[in-house]
Amino acid sequence: MKRAGQTSITRRMRLFLTVSTILAVVFAIRLIDFQIVRAEAISEYSYENRAVTRTIPAVRGDIIDANGTVLATTVYRYDINAAPAMVRPVERVVDGVSQVISVEAIAADLASILQEDIAVLLPKLTGTSNYVNLKKRVDAETHRKIVDLGVPWLFSDAHQNRLYPNGAVAGNLLGFVDTDGKALAGLERQFNACLAGVDGQESFETGVDGIRIPASAVVTQEVKDGRDVVLTIDAGLQYHAQQILAAEVERLDADWAAAVVIEVKTGKIVLAAEAPSVDPNDPGKSPPEERGARVFQFAYEPGSTMKSLTAATAIDLGFANMGTQVSAPDSIAVFDRTISDSFSHDTMNLTLAGVLRYSSNVGTILIARDVPASSRYDYMLRFGFGKPTEVGFEGETSGVLNDYRDWDGVTNFTTLFGQALSVSPVQMTSAYQTLANGGVRLNPILVAGCRDDNGELTSIPKSTATQVVSAQTANDVVLMLEKVVEDGAIGKVTSVPGYRTAGKTGTAEIPEGAGYGDFYATSFFGMAPVEDPKYAMGVMVYKPKLVYTNSMAAAGSYQKILSQILLSNRVPPSTTVSPEIPSKW
Repeated sequence: MKRAGQTSITRRMRLFLTVSTILAVVFAIRLIDFQIVRAEAISEYSYENRAVTRTIPAVRGDIIDANGTVLATTVYRYDINAAPAMVRPVERVVDGVSQVISVEAIAADLASILQEDIAVLLPKLTGTSNYVNLKKRVDAETHRKIVDLGVPWLFSDAHQNRLYPNGAVAGNLLGFVDTDGKALAGLERQFNACLAGVDGQESFETGVDGIRIPASAVVTQEVKDGRDVVLTIDAGLQYHAQQILAAEVERLDADWAAAVVIEVKTGKIVLAAEAPSVDPNDPGKSPPEERGARVFQFAYEPGSTMKSLTAATAIDLGFANMGTQVSAPDSIAVFDRTISDSFSHDTMNLTLAGVLRYSSNVGTILIARDVPASSRYDYMLRFGFGKPTEVGFEGETSGVLNDYRDWDGVTNFTTLFGQALSVSPVQMTSAYQTLANGGVRLNPILVAGCRDDNGELTSIPKSTATQVVSAQTANDVVLMLEKVVEDGAIGKVTSVPGYRTAGKTGTAEIPEGAGYGDFYATSFFGMAPVEDPKYAMGVMVYKPKLVYTNSMAAAGSYQKILSQILLSNRVPPSTTVSPEIPSKW
């Protein structure tokens, strides 16, 4: 009996050993398969299930003025979040003493920092969720205060946010971006290729709890931040001009006003101001018509400011000179239309200088009626009309300049004094820059370039020089325009004490339906100082309603802005006197 029992035990032992051996062999084979044969594939599978790829957003470049003032930049804003499932009191050590801070006390601190009602905030901290947003897009200082609380169940998400530190200053030029950083308007959109940069990417592993594993990040694509766009404008002068224009718009009950200043010898735009203007931090507060740049995008009939260019054309082609004499009544019949001066008067014996001084429509026709339409059209093109400026601003207007072959008999004459064509404020200022620069037109420049990684400017615009009229012609016209300021009732309002200045008024009827309405676009364009012009400038006021004479509407703001330009740039006062130029004969 004993032997039989031992045999049974032995058999069971052998069976156990056999099965164990077989299992060990199978396990060993599987282990070899996992660790050696399929190790790489399994590792890749495991990594793929743990790996997370994250986009590293490129930081958008800044837009800065000619002096380095930042007009548009990128800052970080933070969404403040909590994990209600993890909410519990927090232990802190204060002055060496351990204290337990209740959830209610933490909520009170949060409510104070976030400026939220604790009655609204506290319920958000209850529940089983791992995520609840407490407040979106707080600034860096608020975020720092939250971090300083040292609460482990609070966390944040960082977002890039476009900031315009000077608000509406140059807002008409800068444009704006949407909440996702997409450029929507203005220079932001026009120079997006420079500003935007290229996003990067990184991959990292997470543990079973979804938490990022330290030191596991691998950058798969380097981020390339955007570059800065440098403008030619002076933000301080832009601000000053906007303030003056805003006051004038209110005083005159005008729809809006604009001012442009161009550096004569370079073509650089020193300011291009408007009022009202958009604050790109919150463009939705402005109506659509105020979110663009009227200085580039709005075309209007220039009116009498065109007479300076008509005079330049007639002189340059040999049809007139400063002393050319005409006898000008206050009206003249042109085909089926009567063209009149802006005021009633007996026939005046005027020189060309007098025609400009008194802004006589009739005198302008008598001076330039023999100049061929084809020649005048060619000069208008060379002055920069009928096409956008070389700035290439988003939505820039060409204005309207019909081919001379499409002019009827009346249009052939009305174009002499600024009707039946339209221009933008920048186009007209550029034309006066031409007169101020010895007849040489330079492309208007608004953007100096895009700054590369080495701090050097690239994409620098070329300032092509075009001799539109001779230097003598340009000088003669500027001297006659000086007499408009010296002797004209309205021109005197634009004069700057200590400086010889020149310019021309413009009062253009605003087209309405098939004719003209009751409102005007009034302007003043000129240059200073006369003996060596540094700046060409124009101011336009649209639909002023509270002014005793429409021609006066732009004069006051012109004088104030020009005074600040000359003072800020330390332009020496004039030391010469203007020559005598007869207005009558």
